[in-house]
Amino acid sequence: MSLIICNPRHKVTREQLANSVLPPETDTFKPLAHSRLVDLTMEAIERAGLSVQNEEHSMMRDGLRYFGGFALKGEQIDGSDRQIVLGLRNANDKSFPAAICIGNQMMVCENLCFSSDIKLARRHTVNIFADLPRLLADAVGRVVSHWNDMGNRIEAYQQTEISDPRAADLLVSLVDAKAFPARDIYNAVQEFRNPRHEEFKGGSLWTLYNSITENLKGGDLSKLPFRTMTVQSIFDRIAGHRPTIEASIVTPSDLSDSDEGTEDAPLVVVGV
Repeated sequence: MSLIICNPRHKVTREQLANSVLPPETDTFKPLAHSRLVDLTMEAIERAGLSVQNEEHSMMRDGLRYFGGFALKGEQIDGSDRQIVLGLRNANDKSFPAAICIGNQMMVCENLCFSSDIKLARRHTVNIFADLPRLLADAVGRVVSHWNDMGNRIEAYQQTEISDPRAADLLVSLVDAKAFPARDIYNAVQEFRNPRHEEFKGGSLWTLYNSITENLKGGDLSKLPFRTMTVQSIFDRIAGHRPTIEASIVTPSDLSDSDEGTEDAPLVVVGV
């Protein structure tokens, strides 16, 4: 089962990650090797008593951007219809911070949706390496809570019926929120009306949710967490789902006076 649906030429092995070339560091920019991020994440997973069933890695932009997916297994996160996936992002071209994302993948269709996005550093600044183990351990330690919360969300969506016009209106709202490409609205409406998978039929919010994630496949992986979490923030209100996962602000240890006021100065950590 594929964890990362992207151009096959972008997929790499762990060995290839280790051989990727880092750009030069400066006083304010500390590039983070993709392989080091993966190694530290694996250590956090093992310490949490979880195991990795499957993993996939991709690199783009001459190896400067990375996205990885890890299907996890544990005593309290085992299901036949979905699996929990931990995603990693890293960019050594300064395009976005390193981040860990926790989400779910539906087994029948491989649709992937994230419900948390934890920035591991505000850009790649001087104390990123000191902060990484703590932030990774904190994120991985919340996997079970995310698993349970998504189960409750799915049930709420399945019980919320919506009409064709309502589905179309919601898709337009998601386009306005930059959570869904305008060019794919018609395809999503058609998928809502005639789902390709029997499990998603019924004209519910769950039907529409999966028509959206179906049409997000193969898109920009770095944008997928924001898009699926934005969809959930809108749909949760309609379905009356109250997430147990709430956002809190963590101040990074390397925040200096010159950094205050920048748009990505705080770390937004999604926790319980």
